[in-house]
Amino acid sequence: MHHRLREALSVTRASLVDGIPGEAATRELLLYCHGFCTALDGHHRGEDRTLFPAIAAAHPELRPVLRSLEQDHSMIAHLLGSLRAAVDRAAPSEELDQHLEGIAAIMENHFRYEERQLLTVLETLELAAVPREVLGPI
Repeated sequence: MHHRLREALSVTRASLVDGIPGEAATRELLLYCHGFCTALDGHHRGEDRTLFPAIAAAHPELRPVLRSLEQDHSMIAHLLGSLRAAVDRAAPSEELDQHLEGIAAIMENHFRYEERQLLTVLETLELAAVPREVLGPI
């Protein structure tokens, strides 16, 4: 899932570089950003709602890690909201790229921490849930 989200962000950033003129560029970027923002937000909501409570129940010692990850989710949601607002008002591409760069930095740091802390647990965790509900819509 993290790999797919990284790819989605890369495609979104590449759409800025492509330099499509005017209204077409705004529509294309809006499509990419909407898809990326929805996917990332859905992924984090699924983790907060289903995955993290299951991990906390099976591994209570990881609760501080899960709290830290949930705080990251909140920060990333705020950054996504700022990006959406910038896209909605057709901000210049330089400003949009700054939003995407900030999201990329926080997202990558978050993903790496999560992968270091939880990968072993995730490989052994039995979770009775629909993967899309846990991992998000991508």
